[in-house]
Amino acid sequence: MVDSATKPQGAPAPKTNRIGLTLADYKGSPSTLCDGCGHDAITSQIIKACYDVGINPHQVAKLSGIGCSSKTPAYFLSRAHGFNAVHGRMPSVATGASMANKQLHLLAVSGDGDTASIGLGQFCHIVRRNIPMVYIVENNGVYGLTKGQFSATAEKGAKLKSGVQNELQSIDLCSLAIELGCGFVGRSFAGDPKQLVALLKAAMSHNGTAVLDVISPCVTFNNHEGSTKSYKYAKEHETPLHELGFVGFYEQITVDYEPGSVQEVAMHDGSKITLKKTDHDYDPKDRGKAISTIARANEEKQFLTGLLYVDESKSSFTDVMHLVDAPLATLPQDKVRPPKSALDEIMKSLM
Repeated sequence: MVDSATKPQGAPAPKTNRIGLTLADYKGSPSTLCDGCGHDAITSQIIKACYDVGINPHQVAKLSGIGCSSKTPAYFLSRAHGFNAVHGRMPSVATGASMANKQLHLLAVSGDGDTASIGLGQFCHIVRRNIPMVYIVENNGVYGLTKGQFSATAEKGAKLKSGVQNELQSIDLCSLAIELGCGFVGRSFAGDPKQLVALLKAAMSHNGTAVLDVISPCVTFNNHEGSTKSYKYAKEHETPLHELGFVGFYEQITVDYEPGSVQEVAMHDGSKITLKKTDHDYDPKDRGKAISTIARANEEKQFLTGLLYVDESKSSFTDVMHLVDAPLATLPQDKVRPPKSALDEIMKSLM
């Protein structure tokens, strides 16, 4: 906070968003990651997306596991709730948080090791349950905290700095998420802030699990010639499916694209994603085509970016469980403790 005595006379008031907060209100602690880390670029776009959407920081729960990526929640939304879980177990904590208080916005940050290796089973089940949350995978293809070994998302043929080549098939988290029935799947690149912000804002308006796989180069261990997760490789091999725009429910619904060249997808809260076609005839609502298109791109050593798949009709886990709006801890005893007559009725039904 700037003291009025030290504030320069005549200085303009900082710009605020629709709920009266400044961009600084969405920041966190200074990053301790390596200079140039792709994760820091993602952090910047998370801050901007939350500011643009107008989410109240104290209504957000930030969740993470273990790894370089899992340190990043400390660097945004300092006023939000936060929980750094054990390795690969963040989805269990997210499920509990969602059940305890469905009013919280869950924003989870994980890594390719945390998600695709030790946490793969947990990832599968949180997608299957469709917990309302944004699940961001900061994907650099290596274990940065343990000196750069290949992770499960490293492409076959990729090379380490030492010259060691990866001989194992990679796990494509986007294909897996779509196969498991995820209703919102996107992929982006840390070096493409415009696309990433649009995807983040759309994911925040989705009622269910929204998975965003973000290629995030590790400048220390995986940014060299031969790496398939470097800045140079990503820029040369990125294939955008469309240009993305996002129109929030609180904005005037206007689109400046040419008629007939845009597909709109309505979200649960009234927001819209606008998809301007490039040279790809791609329908993100076609599940089969999404899977086959990703597979073909992987074979051609390309990585697709954009909104890969969306199904806005799916019910979230909190809807399926018919949870009340109030946080469970605030409910009085007469609401959570069934009377004897109810218990008698249950026992009678089991006889």
